Amino acid sequence: MDIWGFGIIAVGLALVVSALLAAALRAGRAQAQPTASYDVQVYRDQLAEVDRDLARGTIAAEDAARVRTEVSRRILAADKDARLADNKGGRGSVALAVVLGMLLLAGSGVLYWQLGALGYADRGLKTRIELAAERRAERPTQTQAEAGQPQQPLAQEDNADYAALIEQLRATVAQRPDDLQGHILLAQTEARLGNFSQAAKAQAVVLRLKGDAVTTADLITQAELLIFAAGGYVSPEAEDALRRALNIDDTDGSARFYWGEMLIQTGRPDLGFRIWDALLRAGPADAPWMAPIRDRMPELADLAGVQGYTLPESDTLRGPSQQDMNNAASMTPQERMQMIEGMVASLSDRLATEGGPASEWARLITALSVLGRLDDARAVLDNARATFDDDQTALDILTSAAEQAELE
Repeated sequence: MDIWGFGIIAVGLALVVSALLAAALRAGRAQAQPTASYDVQVYRDQLAEVDRDLARGTIAAEDAARVRTEVSRRILAADKDARLADNKGGRGSVALAVVLGMLLLAGSGVLYWQLGALGYADRGLKTRIELAAERRAERPTQTQAEAGQPQQPLAQEDNADYAALIEQLRATVAQRPDDLQGHILLAQTEARLGNFSQAAKAQAVVLRLKGDAVTTADLITQAELLIFAAGGYVSPEAEDALRRALNIDDTDGSARFYWGEMLIQTGRPDLGFRIWDALLRAGPADAPWMAPIRDRMPELADLAGVQGYTLPESDTLRGPSQQDMNNAASMTPQERMQMIEGMVASLSDRLATEGGPASEWARLITALSVLGRLDDARAVLDNARATFDDDQTALDILTSAAEQAELE
């Protein structure tokens, strides 16, 4: 229902209620006879009684005259009070009804201001779901999203020799479209410089060349690069990478976090709320996605129609805030790398103290190699292999991550 329809109905209801209130107040006063009117009738009965006493000779003429004078004075005073009460009561009924009607209109306006939406028609649940599906299908592509980001100069390496090596790597890989290791190294290098768009392009080639051997870590890396390049927006291309990752491992926390973000962005906060609430309760408390989820859950609960939602108890969390995620588009390459390093440190600490699935160890190995910390990546690889020495599937995931990081 739009604002005009709501306004007409609200005014109409206010007028009807005001009229009913005024009628009820008038009826109440009509049924309850005022005290002053009752007194007038009593005094008139007293005058009649005086005349009867005088006729019977039980009262003297002088006393009768004196009583008549006093009673007549009281009748005049009571009659005046009765007229004043009737006039005041009628005006009071109308005034009270008007005041109540105005309060009703003001309350309706406040309620609409809080819950309504100007310019929008009433939409049932089915309609909102259909509109969300259309929004998801018609949302901007990755290219369009990147084009809408603030223009920033391409990040360059300060070290001249290293910068020359990077340019040589770019040129070499361009001439070798099927060089898997070259594209892996290029993706890592561009990401390290904060050139996420170029890194995503190189990572896309990695996914193509790996084919069926692609891992969850490979796909999430691609999704994150696309999301960072688009300033936090989950494009259809990033959604595709996330879907493939979840098809391999539907328990991966990072993939589920970004999937929930995509649902929220496309008009399904109810589904996003369920995913994030499950992540929040599953933990671990220092997972990098926990802080942004906790920051946004109260607002998300309102959007999802969840009444009285309370955040579960948790220890102090570490990781990037939602403000960091929202400001990703305006960050310098150095600031972005600092945020990534914080996420990597959080993941490293958690795996060292609580452990985790092989896919998360693989992600840590890949992330450390992207940051250029190859010695740390090798140490994590050795530790993970010792942890999963009797799980061949996990060892295959770790080996794939090691190859991508060029550790072997």
